[in-house]
Amino acid sequence: MQKPIYKLLLILSLFASDFLQAYPYDGYLITGIRRLLRLQLVMNGELRGTKPPSGGQKSIGDMLLNLQNERGDSLASLPPVSEDFQKKIDALFPNRDESYSVSVLEVTPGKPVRYAERQADREFNPGSVGKLAIAAGLFTELQRLFPDAPEKRIELMRNRVIIADQWAMPNHHEVPVYNVETKAFAVRAVRIGDTFSLYEWTDHMLSASSNAAASTVWKEMLLMRQFGENYPPSLEQEAEFFKNTRKDSLKIMALSVVNDPLRAVGITENEWQLGSFFTATGQNRVPGARSYATPRALMKFLVAMERGKLVDSWSSLEIKRMLYLTARRIRYAASPRLDSAKVYFKSGSLYKCKKEEGFECGKYRG
Repeated sequence: MQKPIYKLLLILSLFASDFLQAYPYDGYLITGIRRLLRLQLVMNGELRGTKPPSGGQKSIGDMLLNLQNERGDSLASLPPVSEDFQKKIDALFPNRDESYSVSVLEVTPGKPVRYAERQADREFNPGSVGKLAIAAGLFTELQRLFPDAPEKRIELMRNRVIIADQWAMPNHHEVPVYNVETKAFAVRAVRIGDTFSLYEWTDHMLSASSNAAASTVWKEMLLMRQFGENYPPSLEQEAEFFKNTRKDSLKIMALSVVNDPLRAVGITENEWQLGSFFTATGQNRVPGARSYATPRALMKFLVAMERGKLVDSWSSLEIKRMLYLTARRIRYAASPRLDSAKVYFKSGSLYKCKKEEGFECGKYRG
């Protein structure tokens, strides 16, 4: 029998995002994320729908952090490059564009740790991969509010309902919308007036890669930092805060809440910075800076998560759960060889096209 192979895989894509779904299917009772209830009904045969591949059908109890051990302790910093592993990685790129960069860490049980990289310190615009920094920032602010009480963090994320407003505009990424009472289900872009819990907004940000959700969650983090134990504020208090706070102060706070958690796990300012909101309204209300990231920084993020060092152990596991794919897999994750594997996935998109004679620009057309 072939032994299971465990690897930390970071996938950055240069194409537009497809609709995805994450978080284990049986997480509804804990999170209150409504689309998970629908997925569980599909899994139980009570609703018609497409079930995930076998690797996407794991229970919430199957989600574990794999480096909370001596091996993880040895990875407080990335290991030196393994010569034989590096040769294999280099062999993948002889005829590819020089811009390709990669960071690969193998942590297969029973085998030595192996690391290889290619231009791992090269800067890229991270696109939606940058939303991982928002996730780390959110769980950092939750930990500030409730240092020793993860159950209170869960309660807040379940019960804090946020109405979509101009912060979410404009946006085009589709999100799942499920009505528990009528069982009506739609996949569409966020509209002004939509209501989702903070858990659901975070799920939309990471699973559907919604820009509307990313800006909404980032805005909530500013409110958490500002109001502290008095969070959530009233709508009037929220409006007054953004109206009366200097723009330069908002910028400093916004950069702090998403980037300080990266610095806390050893990711330097030269390696990764999230600089601006994901919607035009957010960018207009809160001045931004340049966004960039490197493959090495993203690998550090994954290792910190698996070690339980991304904020704390509970936060690390919860972020990992939110990256777990439970629906149609795309790009590298769509390989049939991964059908039985648990896949944790976040891709980033940066699409542009220069018009040429005889060629029509369009997504996935080069």
